[in-house]
Amino acid sequence: MQRTLIIAPHWIGDAVMSQPLLDALKQINPTQSIAVLCTPWVAPIYRACSEVTEIIEVDFQHGALQWGLRRSVAQQIKAKQFDQVFVLPNSLKSAFIPWLAGIPVRIGYRGELRFGLINHTLTNPSRQARTPMVEHYVRLLKATETSLPSSSPSLQPKLSITDQDIKRVKVRLEGLGSKPFYVFAPGAEYGPAKRWPSSHFAELATKILHADANTQIIILGSKADHVLGQAIQDQSKAMERIHNWCGVINLEEAMAVIAQSVQVISNDSGLMHIAAALSVPQIALFGSSNPKHTPPLSKQAKVIWLGLTCSPCYQRICPLGHLDCLTKIEAEQVYTMLNPN
Repeated sequence: MQRTLIIAPHWIGDAVMSQPLLDALKQINPTQSIAVLCTPWVAPIYRACSEVTEIIEVDFQHGALQWGLRRSVAQQIKAKQFDQVFVLPNSLKSAFIPWLAGIPVRIGYRGELRFGLINHTLTNPSRQARTPMVEHYVRLLKATETSLPSSSPSLQPKLSITDQDIKRVKVRLEGLGSKPFYVFAPGAEYGPAKRWPSSHFAELATKILHADANTQIIILGSKADHVLGQAIQDQSKAMERIHNWCGVINLEEAMAVIAQSVQVISNDSGLMHIAAALSVPQIALFGSSNPKHTPPLSKQAKVIWLGLTCSPCYQRICPLGHLDCLTKIEAEQVYTMLNPN
């Protein structure tokens, strides 16, 4: 049986967008086992991928070399005798482990100082020429020596939520009276230039809650996003029906909450991609990033992007200091695009 390893990306959204590659690999060889080496941060995404046989969680710190840890992990990987590995990040660190583990076929894009570490390579296109990330990952199949799937791979990520996660979340939701709810995801790990202002989220919340006395709003995100959730509550006019669960529930639970929501309103973030992969109705707000590169891939998704001359700038903080690409998206515009209950 063929054994394949995936070196996963470190961002939740990128992890979601790697799922079509896993699906394509299964189409090529349904009997192969697929293991994923990833951080605990993105492991819940791969637990929601039916194609994955094994998840190897390692707490790699962003930006840290951790050579001792990587050597130790390489020894564990070597014992598993993988036939091939797809290295999705572009870093030297990510290519070091499979090389040291002696995996014979090491597939990836040419990245920083990786000559020899990756022995089946593709040229990494410039950011301006790069295709959407799902296509970017699936394209790696061209670097293999195996035949491609007979039909074109699906480029729409698909995640599945377990009944156990649904049941666990329903207990929490019963505390809200089992009323319909929208999900707000005001965070974006990359930086403030991807975040719609909390005052705009608050105004949208007021409009939604005023229109339907039964509706609730749940705010999801990391612990770092809790302050954003608090600001939305403080600035709205119906804060008792807005529930700030940022950092309160884990990612598996957040995914189950999203799956049961009426609609998700988010920035370009990992939760946006999760909503798309669960086919939940959503509105995605783009500022400094490009919706052509990282769109929510779902027929249920609507995108708002003003396409100003200064965007996409791909900066963490607005270099011009005004954040017009997001502040000029009015709450009323978003509200008129919501799906009716």
